[in-house]
Amino acid sequence: MGQKDIAEKILEDYNDVFADIVNGLLFHGKVTVRENELENIGTKSQYKADTSKLHEQERDVAKFWEKGKTCFALFGLENQTAVDRDMPLRILSYDGASYRSQIAKKKDGIRYPVITLVLYYGNSPWTGPKSLRDCLEIPEELQEYVNDYNIHVVDIPFLTENQVSNFRSDFQVIADYFSQLQRTGEYVPSRKELVHSDAVLKFFDVFTGDNRFLAAAVSAREDGKEVKNMCDVLDRVENKGRAAGELKGRLEKGIQVYLNMISRGFSPSDAQSIADLTDEEVAQAKSQVKQS
Repeated sequence: MGQKDIAEKILEDYNDVFADIVNGLLFHGKVTVRENELENIGTKSQYKADTSKLHEQERDVAKFWEKGKTCFALFGLENQTAVDRDMPLRILSYDGASYRSQIAKKKDGIRYPVITLVLYYGNSPWTGPKSLRDCLEIPEELQEYVNDYNIHVVDIPFLTENQVSNFRSDFQVIADYFSQLQRTGEYVPSRKELVHSDAVLKFFDVFTGDNRFLAAAVSAREDGKEVKNMCDVLDRVENKGRAAGELKGRLEKGIQVYLNMISRGFSPSDAQSIADLTDEEVAQAKSQVKQS
């Protein structure tokens, strides 16, 4: 399992986040699915390929929505950072396997719907197929016989401010970040308190490629604290950047002092002591002399 898969599953597997995503996207923010009504299910299923060999496929995250002993639905979440033109085929295979399991193993004798949402984080709107028929080259004489199957793709960066406000969990911070950058090219952090701060920062680290988010989490742990909100994250990033800049400035100044002392006839050991450099930093100073 790749780093991206682990990061997304850690965050979305929390019931409060999962329920919030479903409520925000399907019910316009109305609390319809509650976190205590969700039940984890296995995300792996098997299928037989044309070679007659069994293969395994795995959803990102999936949960039953249950009230009492009644299963209302199965919800699945799939995360994408790039357009996959075979997405309708993939979703059809996931959903089909879930329906097939209802035949093989009844759950309280009730047939329940399967709904999969594709959460897309690309910089431009989804341009891939959104239905089975869009994936196929169908001869004219077969058009009326080929059934369709639509998928639900959500362009997270292109959600409006009102749509982002439909979320209440940590996912609101995720959606707000991508939405702001898409609309304005800048990000103004909110003070919304994070519940699963470590999972959120790992998600950002993987989905943005910016390792400063993870550095903020590490910095907080080193201080024996937790990141409270995105303002705290950016403060830590800024402070870390300032500290790194100060360290770089001190090193550059020390190397210059060392080189000046050497050029004036001081011994290497005396020059190192005056410049307050480590052996590794002296080696760096010597390499600069060789390069020049």
